[in-house]
Amino acid sequence: MTQLTAMDANFLYAETSTTHVHIAGLGIVDASACPGGRLTVDAVVELIRDRSHLAARPLRQRLVEVPLGLDRPYWEDDPDFDPHRHIFEIALPAPGDDHQLADAVGRLHEQPLDRNRPLWELVIIQGLSGGRTAVYVKAHHAAIDGVMAAETLAALLDLTPEPRDLPADDLEPARAPGRMSMLSTSLLKTAMYPVRSALSMARTAPYLDEIPGVSAIPGVGLMTQVVQGALRRDDVPRAPRTSAPPTSFNLPIGRHRSVAYGDLPLAEVKEIRRVLGGSVNDVVMALCATALRQWLDKRGELPERPLAVGVPVSLRKGEDVGDPGNQVSLMAAPLAVHVADPAERYAAVRRDMDLVKRRFVASSGNWVQELSGIIPTPVAGTLTRLAMSALPALQSVPNVSVRPINLIISNVPGPQFPLYLCGTKVLGYYPISAISDLSGGLNITVFSYDGRVCVGVVACRDLVPAPSEIIDHLTDALAELKDLARPVVIPEPELSPV
Repeated sequence: MTQLTAMDANFLYAETSTTHVHIAGLGIVDASACPGGRLTVDAVVELIRDRSHLAARPLRQRLVEVPLGLDRPYWEDDPDFDPHRHIFEIALPAPGDDHQLADAVGRLHEQPLDRNRPLWELVIIQGLSGGRTAVYVKAHHAAIDGVMAAETLAALLDLTPEPRDLPADDLEPARAPGRMSMLSTSLLKTAMYPVRSALSMARTAPYLDEIPGVSAIPGVGLMTQVVQGALRRDDVPRAPRTSAPPTSFNLPIGRHRSVAYGDLPLAEVKEIRRVLGGSVNDVVMALCATALRQWLDKRGELPERPLAVGVPVSLRKGEDVGDPGNQVSLMAAPLAVHVADPAERYAAVRRDMDLVKRRFVASSGNWVQELSGIIPTPVAGTLTRLAMSALPALQSVPNVSVRPINLIISNVPGPQFPLYLCGTKVLGYYPISAISDLSGGLNITVFSYDGRVCVGVVACRDLVPAPSEIIDHLTDALAELKDLARPVVIPEPELSPV
């Protein structure tokens, strides 16, 4: 039995008619290795049945609400768990190209999950050209974070076409507490909320300038420096001041989603890093800066200052990979789309990311978890839903900015070897994340797999109807950085005859 953390519960509370807080992945497999050249629902159902105990909570557990909403929900094993209720199949019409697949995934991604059963769904998409089959799988962010998603995939996938030996399913079914036990526990927690909230606020005060949007408020930076000085934390670097400029993907989002995906060679990204310095993540952020610069410039929206970008960071350590609850924070970073020169833009991205990372390490990035628990649970859901519903109206008010960030960009390292699903080779895996009025109507997530950088883009279809443009601009951005990293050949001087 496990109770949702405050952050987990906030992912539930944040859902509205236009915002669904699930994360997903699009896997493309070579179906030619399957019997009859087809990956079937029955084969995947059998796989889930055999392996659900390896990732029990995301796959087998459902929500149990506390009476009167006095406390956060609990997880328990669904006594009626049946993979058949979660796995479906659709087919693309001919010719089954990648644009059709992206459109189908966009439609699937805009559908909410059923909260009456475990919060995941898998769709096999047949009819993709070239003998390929797509597998779209999504899970609610309340149940899973990025690292847990990778662990769940590892439970379902194999290193060879032959399935591995599996440990026995010896897990005892998890059950939520009884109603009276939940009520008594929730009343005790409610009585303790003033103390817990005060402690959370005190722990957050030295790092207020890390919170997206808050750092742009005049005086916040000075106040945090004073608090850090009083706590003798003079070694903490000052967070960069970020302010999100207006863009067309920061208007109120609608119900519909557009999706695009593509690949970049990881070897070329690493070579750019080797020549120009920095990290693979610096190169990824610089690629996104160039691609977004091109996209905004085409629309006459190029700002005179950096975009404000949210960069998710896992707080999990090696020994607590399997610990329950979301363990993730967010770095607010400037993204130098306003810098015209490619070399100067790359240097600005490196400098800004280095400062943000050094500040994050100094503070441990716990402000997200601390703020999540400040509001008492009995009113947290109502207040969060009211805030999410009010955001679109506030964004339409002239001279009022409620944008903490412009968008989220995430880079997740993955395995650099092939994986297999039901004996079929996984050719690519593209992450599809979430958007909201708070985080922006555009999200770019990157996952490195088997020598490639797999990019997944999701957007509000009303604001960014063709995110494939951004994939094209990323290809252009890679070519630009390759030119920048190419060594300059100095010709030998011609010798005059003596």
